[in-house]
Amino acid sequence: MKDQQLTSLLNQMTLEEKIAQLQQLAANFYEGAEEGGQITGPMASMGITDHMIENSGSVLGLSGAEQVIAVQEAHLRKNRLGIPLLMMADIVHGFKTIFPVPLAIGCSWDMERAELSAEIAAKEAAVSGVHVTFAPMADLVRDPRWGRVMESTGEDPYLNGRFARAFVRGFQGNELTGDVSRVAACVKHFAAYGLSEGGRDYNTVDLSERQLREYYLPAYRAALDEGAEMVMTSFNTIDGIPISGNVKLLRQLLREEWGFDGVLISDWGAVKELIPHGVAEDEAEAALKAIKASVDIEMMTECYVHQLPALVADGQVDESIIDEAVLRILKLKQRLGLFENPLRGADIEKEREVIFCDAHRTAARELAVKSCVLLKNDQVLPLATEQRIALIGPFANNGDILGPWSWLGSTEEASRLAPALEARAAAGKVTVAEGSGIESLTEEQWLEAKAVALEADVIVLALGEHSEMSGEAGSRSDIRLPEAQRELLARMKTLGKPIVVVLFNGRPLDLSGVIENADAILEAWFPGSEGGAAITSLLYGDENPSGRLTMSFPVSVGQIPVYYNHFNTGRPLHAPGADKRYVSQYLDIPNEPFLPFGFGLSYTTFSYSEPILSGVIMTKDQPIKVTVTVTNTGNVHGEEVVQLYIRDISGEVVRPMKELKDFVKISLSPGESKEVSFTLTEEQLRYYHSDLNFSSDPGQFKLFVGPNSQEVKERDFRLALEYVEYKRH
Repeated sequence: MKDQQLTSLLNQMTLEEKIAQLQQLAANFYEGAEEGGQITGPMASMGITDHMIENSGSVLGLSGAEQVIAVQEAHLRKNRLGIPLLMMADIVHGFKTIFPVPLAIGCSWDMERAELSAEIAAKEAAVSGVHVTFAPMADLVRDPRWGRVMESTGEDPYLNGRFARAFVRGFQGNELTGDVSRVAACVKHFAAYGLSEGGRDYNTVDLSERQLREYYLPAYRAALDEGAEMVMTSFNTIDGIPISGNVKLLRQLLREEWGFDGVLISDWGAVKELIPHGVAEDEAEAALKAIKASVDIEMMTECYVHQLPALVADGQVDESIIDEAVLRILKLKQRLGLFENPLRGADIEKEREVIFCDAHRTAARELAVKSCVLLKNDQVLPLATEQRIALIGPFANNGDILGPWSWLGSTEEASRLAPALEARAAAGKVTVAEGSGIESLTEEQWLEAKAVALEADVIVLALGEHSEMSGEAGSRSDIRLPEAQRELLARMKTLGKPIVVVLFNGRPLDLSGVIENADAILEAWFPGSEGGAAITSLLYGDENPSGRLTMSFPVSVGQIPVYYNHFNTGRPLHAPGADKRYVSQYLDIPNEPFLPFGFGLSYTTFSYSEPILSGVIMTKDQPIKVTVTVTNTGNVHGEEVVQLYIRDISGEVVRPMKELKDFVKISLSPGESKEVSFTLTEEQLRYYHSDLNFSSDPGQFKLFVGPNSQEVKERDFRLALEYVEYKRH
């Protein structure tokens, strides 16, 4: 269908039909769904009529080729103008084949595998009838109390932007209309949702516009520059205005300044939540504010369908605003090819072949291997095949390793640690005991675990959070392991055996009670469908850990937020000649995180030469080439993430102590050296000034190269440049 045909279609629609296109309803409302017509509880009170359902624009949370086909065909029989439905769902880190959670994928620093994970998720979702996924999440996160940190790729805006682009490419491919194995991507949550006060979900956000532009907007912009078709509003306020009614952020910045003309959707219930937020007196005012802010689709509340007709009738809303929103929705349906092929990729026969196939599981296992981070190793790992292993802990044989948003993943079919270890070790060398529950420890469990441990050469403790402890609405004030598990570990320590801890979790943890009692720690996160197999290959050294943290681990919750790219103070801790007390510090813990951004160990070691610069003066037209030689100084093959940071010594506003500007992941055999080169340009030194102009300042800079944000080699250079203003972006 061509653009003029879409305009003609729009002109044939009644006002009520147009407004119904702006309504997104759950699958329960639709004939053909398994529970179609089962409208109970809060949904029954929405007052949604059959006419509204027949003319609605999109469905939330429906999948499975048979159901999607049935719902779409039933809808088209009833819809007067034959406008197909959009099928949308949360396909965040896999459909049926579940990949590691996004925070773990971030720790791979591997854009190709990240893109492949999204491509496979799209392929499985598309053949099951899904058209749009609510991913990627590009929120910058600095507070691990917030459960949704698992859905981000970390605390760095540059790295998050790289991953956001990779995920969008994977979901959408190069030609969304013709490639029915892809789905449209919806970047979320716009904007700054990751800064929720106190790490509490749905909470207030307060920051300056300069900081918003500098740190929190770049990853969303990267996703849109890569072509993401949709944007989802966040639940929070910014500058006292909830996002779903925020004209400045949505209509002025996103639409007018950035030129985004795709579909903007609210998060679940967010339009009606303008009322409890305190910026709308009733549903009519909520609908008025959201449509004026240019929210096109209202998800799972009914303000638009009930209130917009009257708002148009009395002149508060111009019908042209509704026409713009409807046309954006129709254009997305056009780009997905739904007018010509309303069933798109839904295919019952092909679904059986594609979903959870061996090739997809292999890709999930490979990415899980790359995502695990070795946090500690006192010469305990890798394990030897002939060692007697006591596998103990609530995750020893637990399928709850998929993580939040593993909507259709199967915990029963997940690769668990116990059978994977038993298959890899010599016969009879692995003995399993539960040891404790996730949040409980009985004497019976302890005695069984003790007996097993005493017969072993090495104890492997599988510990962590259950999946409901993180994700949406999974905020926690105490981010230590549950007390029962810390007690189990402390008791195991008294047995005098080497202890390896494998952690399953969705956030950086306070490792108090773990780090001092474990000889080795492997951070596995929620590793997905192939987690057990991936972890086993790392524990036995079949694979060498290569993951690097993209979110700092705190010494304790009292440090939070703690992140590498922080500002200095007028009284920094390590200032020469500073008074030992009257500096910016805690009296009881260090300022620095326990484990910094970029950190991760390997079974080998790497050395770095001093960085060599092509010159010490940079100009707008003359970049600086940075070269460093990295050598594998150990005995096994390994991968290293070589990281480049800068610091602007004197800015118009204060600048971070370090900023990641580039990285390269290299592979080295024992004794092998590689020369790694980066090109640093004036453009990479630009930032938002107090007047919101985006420009660089002449002056002194520091450059850092190393394996993480703390262990770096340092050089100085200068930017020789007249002050030049650049257009905002």
